[in-house]
Amino acid sequence: MGNLMYWAVVFLVVALIAGFLGFGGVAGVAVDGARILFWLALVLLVVSVVLGLIRRA
Repeated sequence: MGNLMYWAVVFLVVALIAGFLGFGGVAGVAVDGARILFWLALVLLVVSVVLGLIRRA
């Protein structure tokens, strides 16, 4: 999951740089990629925590 968050941050940095340089289309795509990876990592974290709690009980 750490890898997903790494790529989400990379996409976010690319979006910020592209937005600063005026590449709106690239920035939009990078933000969408970062958003998808962030939510995917968050969902996987919640599933992992719930499964860990179920296993422990």
